[in-house]
Amino acid sequence: MRLRRKRRLIRALRKSRELTAVQDNTKAIRPQDILLVSTMRNEQIRLPYFLEYYRNLGVDHFLFVDNGSQDGTAEYLRGMSDVSLWRTEASYRHAGFGIDWMNYLKRRYAHGHWVLVVDPDELFIYPFCDTRPIRALTDWLDNSAIRSFSAMLVDVYPKGRVSDAVYQEGQDPLEIANWFDSGNYTISKNPTYGNLWIQGGPRARLFFADAPKKAPALNKIPLVKWDRRYAYVSSTHALLPRGLNRVYETGGGEKACGALLHTKFLDTFGAKAREEMSRNQHYAQSAEYKAYAEALDNHPELWCKWSERYINWRQLEILGLMSKGNWA
Repeated sequence: MRLRRKRRLIRALRKSRELTAVQDNTKAIRPQDILLVSTMRNEQIRLPYFLEYYRNLGVDHFLFVDNGSQDGTAEYLRGMSDVSLWRTEASYRHAGFGIDWMNYLKRRYAHGHWVLVVDPDELFIYPFCDTRPIRALTDWLDNSAIRSFSAMLVDVYPKGRVSDAVYQEGQDPLEIANWFDSGNYTISKNPTYGNLWIQGGPRARLFFADAPKKAPALNKIPLVKWDRRYAYVSSTHALLPRGLNRVYETGGGEKACGALLHTKFLDTFGAKAREEMSRNQHYAQSAEYKAYAEALDNHPELWCKWSERYINWRQLEILGLMSKGNWA
C-alpha cells in the first residue's frame, strides 16, 4: 500500500505539468484556513449558488481545476480573491478522473489544512450545519484526533420529469429537486482499502435496475485533515493510508458522518449526460453516462411513492443516512 501511495503521488507530480494557472491567489491562504478543491467542466451555471453555499458554511479558499470549460467559467471566477484557478485541456480519464490534478494541488497548498473535496453538484451536509459553521466540525474532529470525515451521497430529484426541473443561475437547486430515497441501499466493506461501499438509491433502481451492482458508489470521504503524504486513489471513495478509510465503528456504536446532497437531476442533466458520453472520459468507458443518456430519452421520473421530501440533516439522521455520533 505504501508503494501504491508513492505511485499516486508521483503521478500527481507528473500530471501537474498539465495545469496552467489562470488565477493564483494561494499566497492569501492562512495557516488555519479551510480549503475546498474541485474539478469541473462547463458548470458556470451552478457556481453562483455553489460559492455562496460553501462561503456561508465557512470555506476560506477555493482551488478549482477547469477541465476545458467553454461556458465562461474562467471569466466568471476571475477577480474573486478567495478563488485560485487552474486550467487544463488534458484527458480527465488519464488524470485518474481528475484525482491526480487535485492530489497535486492538495500536496502543494493544503498540507496541514482541513480540505473539502466536492463536485459542483454536491452540497455538504453535516450534524448541526444549520446552526454551526464547518469550523465547529473541524475543531471537534481535531480535538477528537479524527483525520477524516465521511458523507453518503444522497441523490435528490424533482417530483415529475427531470427535464421539467428548470434551473436558473444562482438558484438553490433544492428549491426544485428536494426528494430522495429514504431506503433501497446496500453496504459492504472493500477488502482492499477497508472503506465502506454503498450503492442504491434512484440511480440503482432506475438507470441500473438490470445490473444494480454496476450502480455508482455512494460512499465518499470528502473532508480530510490533509497531509502531503496522503492521496485519494478512487475519486473520494478511498484514500491512502488506509487508516483514513476507517470512518466507521467496529466495536458497536456510530461515528459521526454527514451527507452530500447530489443535485445532478435537473433540466441541465440531459445535455450533460450526452456530452460526457461522447467525450468518453469517465470510469468504465463512461458506462454510467451511457445508461443515463439511454434512459433520459424516455423522459423518466425518479420520484416514486416511497420518495421522501428533504427537510434537514436531522431527518437524514433519523433515517440512518448520517450520524452525529458523540458530537453534541
